[in-house]
Amino acid sequence: MNEHGTNGSQSLHPGPDDAGDPGSPAFPEAEEYGNRVLYRERLNPAWWMWLLYAGFGLSVLLALSPISLWLGALGLVLAIGITATVAYARAAQIVVTEEELQVGRARIERRFVGEVEPFTEAGEIRRVRGPELDARAFMSFSASVGPICRIEITDPVDPTPYWLTSTRRPQQLADVLTGASS
Repeated sequence: MNEHGTNGSQSLHPGPDDAGDPGSPAFPEAEEYGNRVLYRERLNPAWWMWLLYAGFGLSVLLALSPISLWLGALGLVLAIGITATVAYARAAQIVVTEEELQVGRARIERRFVGEVEPFTEAGEIRRVRGPELDARAFMSFSASVGPICRIEITDPVDPTPYWLTSTRRPQQLADVLTGASS
């Protein structure tokens, strides 16, 4: 069992972003060892998050412009740039290979993945993330991604009952994990 409470013996390192193509290799070295990538999704911030970055930049501009206008302008550019860079760099990635599931930094062997339930309706999502939530569950949420999947974990030595993760394509993720798609 690793530090995230999951089993997984092989360490894979993410490769460059491929604009969200689920069939392209997120882990090039996985292909070399016969561990083909079946699904890949990077949960980048939505376009409207840029409004928040701009608002933060404007607040820095307002705070620094009484000192110096050029310092305020520099603060604006740096605040927006650093905030956006951090948000994109910390975006979770979901990768499903023939042998493994990875959500963010957590990974588990596919043989320990049980039932997968996609949730797309606001009421269902609120219920699953709220009253029905088990405190032992692994959670990977993105503020700008609404739909979620609940992925049952069947590993007898792992106390985590399920993973709950945001995804823009919950049905496709569920199909890949359950083997319903080719």
